[in-house]
Amino acid sequence: MVEEELVQVYAASGEATASLIKGKLEQAGIPVLLRYESLGSVVGVLADGLGEVRVMVPKRFEELARQMLA
Repeated sequence: MVEEELVQVYAASGEATASLIKGKLEQAGIPVLLRYESLGSVVGVLADGLGEVRVMVPKRFEELARQMLA
């Protein structure tokens, strides 16, 4: 199986927002991977980028995902 390149389409300032975006994109048939900043997810810090959750999609879905989030 060939792995697809993932691209970031959104940076959320917490897991709740990222989960909502993930659900919206997945309803449209876009696969989503959430990448967490590890320290922020452990201690729940949202300052200086800690707690940031990056919403990642396969490159072939990037344009559609960005349109949906605009």
